[in-house]
Amino acid sequence: MGLEAIYTELIAEQSRNPENKHHLTAPTVVLKGRNPSCGDEISLELRVENDRIADAAFTGVGCAISQASTSMMIDLIKGKTVAEAKRLMALFFGMIKREITDDAVLEELDEAAALKNVANLPARVKCAVLSWHTLEDALQTEKEK
Repeated sequence: MGLEAIYTELIAEQSRNPENKHHLTAPTVVLKGRNPSCGDEISLELRVENDRIADAAFTGVGCAISQASTSMMIDLIKGKTVAEAKRLMALFFGMIKREITDDAVLEELDEAAALKNVANLPARVKCAVLSWHTLEDALQTEKEK
């Protein structure tokens, strides 16, 4: 099985069975994200404690890419400090914009690096970044509390 097929299967698997798709008990911030161009909608729930993302989850509907991207993002940010999550966010955005292409650098994104080739599908980029933009807004909302 080629690398592209592995990535495709990983996205499909994550979207079919996202372990992070549920409600949190006592989230400190809940923020909705929506992609009006295709109808993807998520509700991102975070529990931030002592400047660390103690837990995260989501609910919502959308295409395989948006659901997989959200679940992968949550796997990546759980347990990280807010600063670390912001750095990973910048790395993900850089990958999607094709500003960061070095696979060794992108390894830090773990499974989310599987979304690298979405950059070649302009209509699907918004699907991949929906959760990441929602995270960005959620962390800003949490900071302003």
